[in-house]
Amino acid sequence: MKLGFFTMPIHPLDKDWRQCLAEDREAFLLADELGFTEAYVGEHVTDKAENITSCIAFIAWIAAATKQIRLGTGTVNMPNAHPAAVASQIAMLDHMLDGRFIFGISPGGLLSDAELFGNLDANRNEMFLEAINQILAIWTGEPPYNLQGKYWNITTQRTMIPDIGQGFIGKPLQRPHPPIVVTAVAPFSKGVTEAAARGWDPISANFLMPAWVKSHWPKYVEGCERAGRPADPANWRVAKSIFVADDLATAKAYATDPNGPYVAYYRSLFTKLKRNGRIELFKTRRDQPDDEVTLESVCEQLIIWGTPDKVADDLARFRETTGDFGTLLYAGKDWVDRDLGRRSMVLLAEQVLPLVEASAKAPA
Repeated sequence: MKLGFFTMPIHPLDKDWRQCLAEDREAFLLADELGFTEAYVGEHVTDKAENITSCIAFIAWIAAATKQIRLGTGTVNMPNAHPAAVASQIAMLDHMLDGRFIFGISPGGLLSDAELFGNLDANRNEMFLEAINQILAIWTGEPPYNLQGKYWNITTQRTMIPDIGQGFIGKPLQRPHPPIVVTAVAPFSKGVTEAAARGWDPISANFLMPAWVKSHWPKYVEGCERAGRPADPANWRVAKSIFVADDLATAKAYATDPNGPYVAYYRSLFTKLKRNGRIELFKTRRDQPDDEVTLESVCEQLIIWGTPDKVADDLARFRETTGDFGTLLYAGKDWVDRDLGRRSMVLLAEQVLPLVEASAKAPA
């Protein structure tokens, strides 16, 4: 199993923005030093807590400071940007990273962003598909382009000057395009099937109950079979909220503190999902009454915490439920305590991962 990093950081509302960004940057650089294979960052324009407003800009900021880790958008919210702008910026970013880029895409889930960009009442899934299809057509096609859509029209026919290069959109370094991943946030996600059929791979979100994470694998297999490609667990990424400490008391206190970063993370998500009528993501069974779903039950189910031994055991049980997957994505949280935040990542890489790998290799 490989280790990766995924953050849609939720910071305290009164925390200095510069400190938030500096600590998020430090977490990515630490992941690189520790041998994490990949790392993703989300974006939200209208959220004071989730305050990285452009994953493309953030990755560009840290690109030259990283050495081996692959960096990914987690995700570009496609309806909120012009496809030609995304195509050109991602192409440049892939070159800046010398091909160490992964293209994470989605329709976007933050409703205040959708309202801001004027697509709150639009079919954002339809916009998402049109946008990615146009981006791929730009990367595989040649100018002056002639892409006519319901939401965007793309051409440089009237202004192209081939001799001096005017009217061209750059192509990414990885051909025909960087690897594409989609974040799956729904049980039995049909999007996972459609993505797999197109050669894309899934990331199962860290705010899904284990049973719903498990439901993604057969949907992935279904899509791969449709495309005639093998369904390899190595291509499945699963995000998880984990905190590791040197002693059990510290781990429990930090991970379960009502004012700590882990509970604050799920309090924010719980509030948003309940307000938007999507509390079913936190249910343990589909017929569970809404009033049985509490913040306390969510945190108890979704946060893995403890010493390296305990966390390794808990991850092994989690994988028994979900089935095998290739990359565990450590879900980044605010560093209320910088030393504990860093130490958790170090312990995961240096002590937990070897224990998990040894357990996987042990005879049943």
